[in-house]
Amino acid sequence: MTVRLEVCIDDVLSLDACAIGGADRIELCSALDLGGLTPSPGLMAAAAKSPLPARAMIRPRAGDFCFSEAEVGVMLADIAAVRAAGLAGVVLGATTAMNELDRSMLARLVAAAGDLGKTLHRAIDLLPDPVAAVDLAVELGFDCILTSGGALTAEAGAAAIAAMVERAAGRINIMAGSGVRTENAAAIRRLTHADWLHSSCSRAIANGTEIRRFGFGPAERRLADPNRIRALKAAAISGEPS
Repeated sequence: MTVRLEVCIDDVLSLDACAIGGADRIELCSALDLGGLTPSPGLMAAAAKSPLPARAMIRPRAGDFCFSEAEVGVMLADIAAVRAAGLAGVVLGATTAMNELDRSMLARLVAAAGDLGKTLHRAIDLLPDPVAAVDLAVELGFDCILTSGGALTAEAGAAAIAAMVERAAGRINIMAGSGVRTENAAAIRRLTHADWLHSSCSRAIANGTEIRRFGFGPAERRLADPNRIRALKAAAISGEPS
């Protein structure tokens, strides 16, 4: 299978860049600098007009993935908003205090998602054995896992990602993400055999001094770049395993 590319974005201006650059899917978020939070209803509505399928992050706050009952209520409402907007799917994750996947909570979220596409996000990288967790992800009904193989970057975790691909045995897509760039995409694809790669493919735009001084933003904001999307995808294809 030819490798496919999911681009994570948190800005409406990046939607066109993903389509122009040839991305295969969008991960729609807010606050990518915090690892991605749930996007706004307005951003969901805009993404629904894109020619690309989009999966929305369902994460109500920054921090750990141990969610309270009140937070689960918010997540269920956000899943309903994704469905109402007409998006292709959701991106989910929840763990227990013992760094295990929270089976019961994830089962509720997956049930609420119904026939929407379902990605298990990098909460899996906090587990002591992300490879073994592939079986539970399949059992719960996910069709994709986003992972860096338990390492800080997909390049560093390539061996574990390859083991996850082997464990998946075609039952679920394994998507390598974190630190995936044009320069290393071919190697990651070749070493992991992952069907999907995940990257922001972004360029920096400097914020003005006054914006930073008043605390309205960091030194820069980032937008998806169609040229970087094209380049990364071309590089990944060049690393197709024989």
